Amino acid sequence: MRAFTVERYGDKAGVRAGEVPDPEVGADDVLVRIHAASVNPLDRMIRDGELKAILPYRLPVVLGNDLAGIVVEVGAAVTRFAVGDEVFARPDKDRIGTFAELIAVHQDDVAIKPATLTMEEAASLPLVALTSWQALVERANIQPGQRVLVHAGSGGLGTIAIQLAKHLGAHVATTTSTANVDLVKRLGADVVVDYKKQAFETVLHDYDVVLDSLGGETLLKSLDVLKPGGQVISVSGPPDAAFGRELGANPVIRLVMSALSSRIRRRARRRNVTYSFLFMKASGDQLRELTPLIEAGRIRPVVDTVFSFESAPEALEYLETGRAKAGKVVLKMT
Repeated sequence: MRAFTVERYGDKAGVRAGEVPDPEVGADDVLVRIHAASVNPLDRMIRDGELKAILPYRLPVVLGNDLAGIVVEVGAAVTRFAVGDEVFARPDKDRIGTFAELIAVHQDDVAIKPATLTMEEAASLPLVALTSWQALVERANIQPGQRVLVHAGSGGLGTIAIQLAKHLGAHVATTTSTANVDLVKRLGADVVVDYKKQAFETVLHDYDVVLDSLGGETLLKSLDVLKPGGQVISVSGPPDAAFGRELGANPVIRLVMSALSSRIRRRARRRNVTYSFLFMKASGDQLRELTPLIEAGRIRPVVDTVFSFESAPEALEYLETGRAKAGKVVLKMT
């Protein structure tokens, strides 16, 4: 089958198109012919080797972390799916590879594609929708009336997190550029901070939760907008020891993670708030919980640009250079 693989870390030219063996289908796997896959910052980080300490893939590895397609084969123990089903999924972190014609995915990580969506729209959702759910529902347990700040509201994660937070009954603030103020308002943001005109930490106060996808100084300043007992959940900040335990990492790696996050955790403690790092997990069950919200229009995908499969390197560069205006970048198989 055709696929885009990372041949060596840290080199844009290290992403190559070529033929690789078809996936092996285990007893609990469904084999999916991929119709569309979305491009995420995670793909760039994997390509550049930034995560090799915690995601030690054996090279070459096929890139790609979410998909929509059609089931073409099922394993002997599969009970939820049949050949011909239209599905979407975020494969487990150890079984990535959606920049390809085919992928074998454990049935627990797959869900039936929402009937209201195209393949391209469905492919844009799994990673960011699951991240939003795991941050706002599982970890933060958002309740009606709570105040939530979602950074980068026009980004792939932000567009979905705003909508989910509003569905949960939260008062939602977000940061974005001037060009996307109207978009994030349509998605449900109650307060919009144009970062080109205002510093969010000077206008937002007493928030219960911050969902951070930017890291760096934005993450540090996010502590200042929380009320006592509040929490910042970051997908871009330094990993913490709890994440190391989730990974089953050895004690040395857990110690390193704890050291990396020590500054932000100390600063959080001084303000009587908490910091945690989130690396989302694959879950077909959670995708099934999200599907009624998607089909009812409570959560609408936002797709910036669709590239052909053959243009995967250009799609990565488009995302990396910040040319995407809003939402997700998607690859379409031809």
